[in-house]
Amino acid sequence: MYSRVERSTMYGTLLFPTDGSEGASAAFGHVLDVAEARDATVHVLHVADTTNAGVRLGDATADGLVAAGETVVDETADRARERGVSVVTAVVRGEPYAEIVDYADAEAVDTVVMPTRGRRGLGRLLLGSTTERVVRRSNVPVLTIRPDAAVDYPYRTVLVPTDGSDCADEALARGVDVANGSGAALHLLSVVDVASLGVDVRTDIQSASLEASAEAVLDEASAFAEERGVDPTTAMEYGSSIHRTVDSYVEEHDVDLVVVGTHGRTGFDRYMLGSVTEALVRTAPVPVLTVRAPVDGDADAADAGTEAADPDGR
Repeated sequence: MYSRVERSTMYGTLLFPTDGSEGASAAFGHVLDVAEARDATVHVLHVADTTNAGVRLGDATADGLVAAGETVVDETADRARERGVSVVTAVVRGEPYAEIVDYADAEAVDTVVMPTRGRRGLGRLLLGSTTERVVRRSNVPVLTIRPDAAVDYPYRTVLVPTDGSDCADEALARGVDVANGSGAALHLLSVVDVASLGVDVRTDIQSASLEASAEAVLDEASAFAEERGVDPTTAMEYGSSIHRTVDSYVEEHDVDLVVVGTHGRTGFDRYMLGSVTEALVRTAPVPVLTVRAPVDGDADAADAGTEAADPDGR
């Protein structure tokens, strides 16, 4: 059920795509904290968006975008060097999300780190754009950071919400790795979605069934963590909004990092982005590490369906 692959450090090599925005600058501070503490190499990448929403750019305009990107990358890399962090830089042309995913694969990075807001306006989230698409497609975990997030490193408390799905299991394996690597306490949370019960004479029976299922998920997840030397705290919460319940748990237990899968039991064949995971990335007051389990096919087919999904996965 759980991934049995022994993993190297989650933070040996970090990929930081940047557009030079304030959101990117704020997130890079956390990247440097992690890299300095873990002796990690940071790849700073800028993608000159030469697609221009499908309109072909002239060579001069494209060259100008590349030149601007080189300035952004150089300034960002200087910050890393000032901290004694090993840095690799690159500027490429193309569709940002596709180039980021391809670069992560080609360079075998461990984690992609991205802000949830960028140059398109600090007033709106990039979800539905570059960040969301990278989270959906990346074969490695993606750490998303809101500009106003409370960011602490080393992490003291790591939370893994789980529903027992394959993707949640993969997130658990990553969460255990992070807890081991940083000496953090690990919390495992299963949320009983009371909104799914409705009003029915069978509600008590359904509730008992959901509770039993949640307890079984927590027991198995806890056993997995204990096998790897982590003694987790487990909790079962009730709520009509899964992501809000998780957010409340984060606040109440001083959680520093949430590790979550990108889809769950609401459908193994579709992504939960647009649902619980997307809502967590939007609302969590701390960084969120999203983990995608291996799936067949490409995420493009899922895009249209997930845009209209309800924020609580129903």
